[in-house]
Amino acid sequence: MSDQTVPSEGQRPERRGYRRLKVSVPVEMNLESSETPVRGATSDLSAGGCYIETMYPFPAGTPVDMKLQLENTLLIAATVVTCDPQVGNGIQFTRMLPEDRAELLAFLAATEAAQKPEEGG
Repeated sequence: MSDQTVPSEGQRPERRGYRRLKVSVPVEMNLESSETPVRGATSDLSAGGCYIETMYPFPAGTPVDMKLQLENTLLIAATVVTCDPQVGNGIQFTRMLPEDRAELLAFLAATEAAQKPEEGG
């Protein structure tokens, strides 16, 4: 017997520890192997990472230094965890300053509150 659950057709098992929000935020990624930054935007964002759509994704395991543009520019050390060819990359945040984490959490809370449909009637 296995304690693993089998995902429904077309679904992957959920491994994320944070709720993802569909939000587009400008991002710049710098790789050790290149002096030229790669600019793009998130398609979803959480306290633990993001997804960036790109035709030319990086291989899983690639370390990246990111600049996430909220009210301020957040500096984040991250790692590519998924590579979907001609689609994009799943990025896991590995390190950021406490004040940057606080700004990210506040942004996510405000975004989630704005995205919720109004209750009542």
